[in-house]
Amino acid sequence: MLVSNDVEALERARFLATQAKDPAPHYEHSEIGYNYRMSNILAGIGRGQLEVLEDRVKARRSIYKRYYAALSHIPGFYFMPELENTRSNRWLTTLAIDEKESGISIGKLLRTLAEENIEARLMWKPLHMQSLFKEKKYYPHSENEDVSQSLFQSGICLPSGSNMLAEDQQRVIEGILKAIEWKD
Repeated sequence: MLVSNDVEALERARFLATQAKDPAPHYEHSEIGYNYRMSNILAGIGRGQLEVLEDRVKARRSIYKRYYAALSHIPGFYFMPELENTRSNRWLTTLAIDEKESGISIGKLLRTLAEENIEARLMWKPLHMQSLFKEKKYYPHSENEDVSQSLFQSGICLPSGSNMLAEDQQRVIEGILKAIEWKD
């Protein structure tokens, strides 16, 4: 299901999602398309999920706010800001860590959390770093800046499920504080 107030964007998305077939009496494709259409069953489930969407977004935003309140004051810990005139759904809370400022490596933090039976993961590996695309041309943000690679090397994804209890989140926060040996 796709929802937008931009009719042109909707038409473009539908075109690509239906294999990008050009309007011709035969199969003609001027672009690579996909077959991402949704069955009526999945559409029904999606419509049902819309009824709880605001509750889920509210829960995710609360989770982000608790992490931010507990950890943003730590030197070298950076959260993704919310841009002006936007409202993030906070689907996933990520934390970028400057190892020099914080005094902890991503590896040590992830190991410490794992020892506490807390699952956290590295941010996604950028496509240009995947073996599948190693022969492909890549254009970084600038000659001296590769944002996606930098985030992969410095960022972790924190547990953020909309059904996460405040007590479970507090356990994650305490695990992070333990890892950096933080003392107020």
